[in-house]
Parts: sequence; C-alpha cells; structure tokens
Amino acid sequence: MTPNISLRQLRVFLAVSEHASFSRAGEAIGLTQPAVSRAIRELESELGLTLLDRTTREVSLTAEGRALAGEVGRLIDELETALRQARTRSEARSGRVRVACAPTISASLMPATIAAAAQRYPQIELVLHDLVQRLVLESVRSGEVDFAVIVDPISANDLVVQIVMTDHFYLVCPRDHRLAKAARVKWTQLEGESLVLLDYNSGSRPLIDRALAQHGVQYRVVQEVGHSTTVFRLLEAGIGVSVQPGLSLPLPGDALVARPLIPDVTRPIMLARRRNRSLSPTAQVMWDLVLDTARAMAPPTSP
Repeated sequence: MTPNISLRQLRVFLAVSEHASFSRAGEAIGLTQPAVSRAIRELESELGLTLLDRTTREVSLTAEGRALAGEVGRLIDELETALRQARTRSEARSGRVRVACAPTISASLMPATIAAAAQRYPQIELVLHDLVQRLVLESVRSGEVDFAVIVDPISANDLVVQIVMTDHFYLVCPRDHRLAKAARVKWTQLEGESLVLLDYNSGSRPLIDRALAQHGVQYRVVQEVGHSTTVFRLLEAGIGVSVQPGLSLPLPGDALVARPLIPDVTRPIMLARRRNRSLSPTAQVMWDLVLDTARAMAPPTSP
C-alpha cells in the first residue's frame, strides 16, 4: 500500500536533517517544535522506518534517514524548478494565440478585442482566422486554432462552449420596399418574398430556415452567398430582401434599412474549445478578454 505522505512532512524532515535540531528546524520553516515532532512521527509511522535517532543532546539521521534525505532533497529541488517554470510561463503572458471566427463576428466583436489585446498584452500576438462556421469548427477540432468564437453550433458534444452574447435577426431591404415603412416586421410578412440569404456554411442559416418554417412562411431563395457584404450589394441592386444577424450591422450607405423581426429570434454567440484539452495560460488570457470585450459592447437592440 502506498504511504500517505504529504509534501509538508517531507519539508519538515529535510529541515530537521539540515539543522540537526527540532527547535532550529521549526524556526527555519515557521513551525513550533511540537508541530515538527508530530510531522516526523507521522512520516516515520507511514514509512515504517526510524529516520532520526534522538537523544537529549542531539538529533542525527539513521542510515535510512540519510538515504531518504538525499532522494527527497533532489526531488523537491526538481519540483520547485518545475513550479517556478510553470509560474513564469503563466506570468509572462507572451506568445501567439490563434482564434477562428465567422465573418460577422470577425467584423464586429473581434476588432475591439484585438485592439484591447494590443493595449493590455503587447507581448501576445492575437492571430485571427476569418472563416465560415463549418471551417471554424474544423479548425478547432483539428487544433489549428486555440479556440473560436462561433454561432450556436446546434450539436457539438466534443466542444466546451461558453455564451458571450446574444444576437438578434433583422429584415434588411431597400429603403423603398413595402416593409421598410414598418418599425418592426413580423416573420409572417415575409410571405412570398424573394430572399437573398447566407449559404449553409454560415452558422446563421439553419436558424433562419427554422424560424421561417416555424412561422409557415412560403418564400423563394434567389441567391445564397457567403458574406453579408455581398448580400447588401445584391439588395442595393434590387434583388430581393434578406434576413441578417444584428452583428452584420450597421448597413453600408443609406440605400438599405434594417427592421427588427418579431417574434424575436436570437442566436447565441459562443466561445468554443476542444473538450479535454486545456487552454494554455496565454490562450486563457485571450479567452477572458473576448468575454470582457463582449460584455462591454452594447448589444444590438432587441426587437
């Protein structure tokens, strides 16, 4: 059976072996003489060995005690070196952290995060991977990036996720469109519309499809594209209307308007990392910074 021995007991033993006195050892490590004596008795009891010969005038190591003191001293030196190195790495806060994001998040949340990182942690290089959500998830799972900021992935049991903010959906249409006059637009009012939507590489598309189906809306998808900027250009050209996440706003120019859709449909924005793989201290600093930045940002107005 493995002895139940504490690091404290071993440190006390080394102090006694060095000072050849319980009282002087106690003074050196900040313990009373009775506490030192008790720690040595417990250690000897666990080992089933006599480590110290005690007389009224001196304390000396037995042969077993000398052998143990040499081994324990070396091991504790190695442990303290390893702990110092770990503490140094944690406190250094330097290195490279790679973060993947979907385009709307890259264009909204991440610029403020990168600016804050440059100001607070100039020794950390924050590298942004701007990818569609499917590739974002792949990059996290493969270890290509340290973590990602994603739209709710619906099902991702292999990831650890943490919600950072909640986004809302809006109708985006030309200023002269019939629905532009309303302060808010019901999902059912999209009946019969020609829609320009983000494609299925986007984390938002399944949520949009689900909301339209839940409200029984019949519609026609006239274009599916990968970026909100392309959506806006198509709408400016008069090619339909769109449903867009709030983080894609504000709109370019004044040719288009955005109207909240009701009932409110939201998409959680999450941090994600691989399950069973801890973040490095530097990556954890950036994870926390994304959280702080998201909380400081004024969220899009809820419908």
